[in-house]
Amino acid sequence: MNKEFIDLFVPGRLCIMGEHSDWAGKYRNVNNKIEKGYAIVTGIEEGIYAKASIDDKLIVENLQTGDSFECEMDYDKLKAVAEEGGYWSYVAGVACSAISQYTIGGVKITITESSLPEKKGLSSSAAICVLIARAFNRLYNVHLNTMGEMNLAYQGEIVTPSRCGKLDQACAYGKKPVLMVFDGDNIDIKNIKVQDPLYFVFADLKAKKDTIKILGNLNRSYPFAENELDYSVQKGLGVNNKDIVLKATSFIENGQVKELGQMMNEAQYNFDNNVAIACPEELYSPVLHKVLNDKTIIDLSYGRKGVGSQGDGSVQILAKDEKTQKEIKDYLENDLKMKAYELTIEPTRPIKKAIIPVAGNGTRMYPISRCLKKAFLPIIDKDGIIKPSILVLLEELDDAGIEEICLIIDEEDRVDYKKFFEDKLSQEVISKLSPEMLEYDANIQRIGKKLKYIVQKEKLGLGHAISLCEDFAGGEPVLMSLGDQLYKSNSSMSCTEQFLQNYAKFNKLAISVSEVDLNDVQRYGILNGKINKDNDYFIVDNFIEKPESTIAKEKYYTMVKDEKKYFAVFGEYILTEDVFKELKKNIKENKRERGEFQITSAIEEVRRKKGMIAFIPNGKFLDIGNVEAYKNTFVEKAKE
Repeated sequence: MNKEFIDLFVPGRLCIMGEHSDWAGKYRNVNNKIEKGYAIVTGIEEGIYAKASIDDKLIVENLQTGDSFECEMDYDKLKAVAEEGGYWSYVAGVACSAISQYTIGGVKITITESSLPEKKGLSSSAAICVLIARAFNRLYNVHLNTMGEMNLAYQGEIVTPSRCGKLDQACAYGKKPVLMVFDGDNIDIKNIKVQDPLYFVFADLKAKKDTIKILGNLNRSYPFAENELDYSVQKGLGVNNKDIVLKATSFIENGQVKELGQMMNEAQYNFDNNVAIACPEELYSPVLHKVLNDKTIIDLSYGRKGVGSQGDGSVQILAKDEKTQKEIKDYLENDLKMKAYELTIEPTRPIKKAIIPVAGNGTRMYPISRCLKKAFLPIIDKDGIIKPSILVLLEELDDAGIEEICLIIDEEDRVDYKKFFEDKLSQEVISKLSPEMLEYDANIQRIGKKLKYIVQKEKLGLGHAISLCEDFAGGEPVLMSLGDQLYKSNSSMSCTEQFLQNYAKFNKLAISVSEVDLNDVQRYGILNGKINKDNDYFIVDNFIEKPESTIAKEKYYTMVKDEKKYFAVFGEYILTEDVFKELKKNIKENKRERGEFQITSAIEEVRRKKGMIAFIPNGKFLDIGNVEAYKNTFVEKAKE
């Protein structure tokens, strides 16, 4: 039996606004006059950490509480446990849904830490559901994307007595705000680009609420309104909610934080006056409203509202800045005796430009390189479409918010790029393509409009190639992605998006890295340093090209949980203006290594003077630079 362990983390979720709109929007299956549901949801720092491995049974152990659950992987037995209710019902419900759809065995999951308060509107039940779904997905290579994991988690939860909607499973998307639109059984999810930092505080009100009663009362107003109360509830969760959520989304994307706070206040007013009347004994929530009307909190914040199903579970507050965020947390904990948490959502698009070097002869891919550039080698992407590898990379950059992309090419390749990204299809081809493929072709041309080209006339090294882009960079930090590598994320956020989001915390020279085996260090640039407590970045102490394994073992390791680890360049860099200055200086002084101008020497000089951050994305890089690597990459991408 395969006893290999995988690490898992699923956060709780905070519904910034739009609670109850998920199940309300589902009623459009019966009554299409009901407005679609709209909600803004984000993952939080708190969540469930676990390790998982394949097993004969379904076993879940919680090291924090000492509780455990065990059941055979039998559909009827799992379903019976799920229908009983209680914490383990969620585990059994997801397992029973998974076994009914996929060829899977059991799993053993050890929960090492859980920082989520239960029954406080932060989706602790959804988090465990997603955790179980993710374990099955990854251990048995079910090939579910994030939406697939979310749907499996939801299918598992509705087997239980819980009647929560699909909004809760948004925790599958991690710590980033998303706009969710619920239309019957359909869900549309859009990443929200954050312009300025958002400083939230949320707190356990240390009171009680009955979520099942709240949901039961509100559902009575659907699917058809029969009285004034029903119309009020449908209006509050429908057209009023839509207007508030869409305005709030715009404010987040435009950096209008004060206005976002005002929308939170308006959302609470709408809920209190149009929705809470359907369940006054739970939703008039005296403890919540005492906090919402607290003068100290009002003075320190832009906006305040309830969480999840509302009621006296939790409160969320949008602080004015980082200082007031801490003051609010301290006040809630010290004066009001409530457990409080901070949530800072960082800007998601600090980098607007990217550079991709794709010049080169591709001799390691001979003889296909006689007729096809390496950048145009075919890849079956996760959406099932066969694409040139360069398009796969460009789509990842585009999704991450990159607005301008400079390709460093050979002169003779310009015509191929122009033909692919700019030429219109012939009428004959248009007549034979499906509407979906015609729409996709329009997307290719849209990405093509982001492209600029710089020709590297002499092959003088990667450092020389990058130096040609100094004017393109224009003094701004830029993302550099190697043209012969692709990326496979293990989370809902792409590797590039993870990298850019983490960069925003430091705003200095940065590089993405990946763990490699000691026996392979001589193939890569190796970096080391002291890793942070979350094991996702370190400040780089040393950067060396292709060291011998004996040297790396002695000097170039990073300690992770008392074990020596080795980190290699992952294939993406954020280059600052200082790097271009060093490259310019090296070229002027003819400082070459192995006959070429190297990017690593310029990066190392900047690191020595100003420091550098190495980020460890949750994913892996896929090489297409040689035959064996390309074969592996082709298979890996096809399995996504």
